[in-house]
Amino acid sequence: MNKKILFLPLALFLILVVVFVVQLSRNAEGDDPTKLESVLVGKPVPAFRLEDLVEPGKLYDQSVFTGKPLLINVWATWCPTCYAEHQFLNQLAEQGVKIIGLNYKDDRQKAVDWLNELGNPYLISLYDGDGMLGLDLGVYGAPETYLVDSDGVIRYRHVGDVNAKNWQAVLAPMYTELLQGTKDHQEAGL
Repeated sequence: MNKKILFLPLALFLILVVVFVVQLSRNAEGDDPTKLESVLVGKPVPAFRLEDLVEPGKLYDQSVFTGKPLLINVWATWCPTCYAEHQFLNQLAEQGVKIIGLNYKDDRQKAVDWLNELGNPYLISLYDGDGMLGLDLGVYGAPETYLVDSDGVIRYRHVGDVNAKNWQAVLAPMYTELLQGTKDHQEAGL
């Protein structure tokens, strides 16, 4: 009986090694361990009613995400990566990219001051002080960006900052395709 107890830690260690080897081999085959799938891809933005960040009392609902393709950018002043991406978002907005900001679990006045000081790339800035819309979206933390089509359906979720590299490689082609699809849809009279 004592010999069995002595081999138990060794057996557990070997099982743990096998699990690690399997995970490492999966990642070596091209799986991105930082990619977080979203159950909302292919589904409409969840229903909500939130105040405007800058104008308390002014309410918005999910209808703000219909009409044209756009980005939902989840951000907060407590997020250093959000600060790093903010200048690039301003550049995208200057190029005509439609972005709606979702200020997530933040101090409202700090967020307003941030936009006043660093520029405001957002068509609308929603205030999600309690994080409920973020929770419904499946937000893990800021920044996260969602690509939404003209019908208000989430088409892609990007975790982390939006920068020139991932914009050109991933987001811009998808955004351009959605814009073209909307234009084709409008020209067909649908």
